[in-house]
Amino acid sequence: MAEKERDRLELQLKHAQRMEALGTLAGGIAHDFNNLLMGIQGNVSLMLLDTDSTRPHYQKMEHIEQYTKKGADLTKQLLGFARGGKYEVKSADLNILIEKSSRMFGSTRKEIKIHKKYNKQLWMVEVDQGQIEQVLLNLYVNAWQAMPGGGELYLGTENVVLDENFIRAYPVKLGNYVNISVTDTGLGMDEATQQRIFDPFFTTKEMGRGTGLGLASVYGIIKNHNGIIDVSSEKGEGATFNIYLPASEKEIIGEKDSTKKILKGSEIILLVDDEDMIIDINKELLEELGYKVITAMSGREALEIYERNQDQVDMVILDMIMPDMGGGETYDGLKQIDPEIIVLLSSGYSINGLANEILDRGCNGFIQKPFGVKELSHKIREILDR
Repeated sequence: MAEKERDRLELQLKHAQRMEALGTLAGGIAHDFNNLLMGIQGNVSLMLLDTDSTRPHYQKMEHIEQYTKKGADLTKQLLGFARGGKYEVKSADLNILIEKSSRMFGSTRKEIKIHKKYNKQLWMVEVDQGQIEQVLLNLYVNAWQAMPGGGELYLGTENVVLDENFIRAYPVKLGNYVNISVTDTGLGMDEATQQRIFDPFFTTKEMGRGTGLGLASVYGIIKNHNGIIDVSSEKGEGATFNIYLPASEKEIIGEKDSTKKILKGSEIILLVDDEDMIIDINKELLEELGYKVITAMSGREALEIYERNQDQVDMVILDMIMPDMGGGETYDGLKQIDPEIIVLLSSGYSINGLANEILDRGCNGFIQKPFGVKELSHKIREILDR
């Protein structure tokens, strides 16, 4: 192997190891922050339910709810960068996602002329559509910032087959991939900037103008989808970002209509979480929805309570991350007591490898903290009414 090629592979390996360590840290911070947001979101949801919309503080409470959602969006960026931070994965047509996101971007950036070249027989991919849209918008914004006086943005898709030579430097499998290319006619970047562009908190913008999380989360999201992202650029010559996502043979599943109406019930729910704040607020939310609630502060306590009350309990809402006995072990113990048990998994993390394993073992659903009362009410009825 040539010395230059060996140096490039070594550089990519060091970068991957650094990103892995930082991703683990980012995931832990996002999890704890989401639990705090859950406390804020839950209390605001309860206050809004008990307050008439004509009251003077109603709008302020709605603003708090909106700011909480913005905080949750920030943790989504952290979780997107963190290891295994996918949310809801389903088959998708990337042409449709690019068309939708580029129209939205183009409507606000008239100084950028967008050119599109799609492969009309594009293979399907299995992705979290919200996260891929986040990736695309981050790349569009990055291109716009590189073209301060306006410019051209070229978007393209094609089917590709990646061979051994191509993937040698990447921890991905051989096979069929869908390629997205995003090319701008902007300022470009030197080699040193290209080597750091996906690092968290690295930014070429002046202090206070950016978090430096945008391209780091792009890198993390594509990595978590078992894909590749690379950049090629020269100073003054624009830049091209290429994304490769594994192709899928699964068909696209249509979206379900969802109503804004809160759905109530009267069943008995066992709520399991190791944090007092989460137990208190979720118990109130569930009772407001009409449910009777039994609480457990640990996995072991949940098993003891369920063994005594399994004939009465209709559903378990189970936290995934708990000390001593985690959500996976607790779920397996509950299944041993009652193979037909109905469990909704809840976490401040996203659907990562561990959550997916529990869902694959028969768990009935997943809800991401922080959630509002409407989202919770729909998720419970979706499962109980199957």
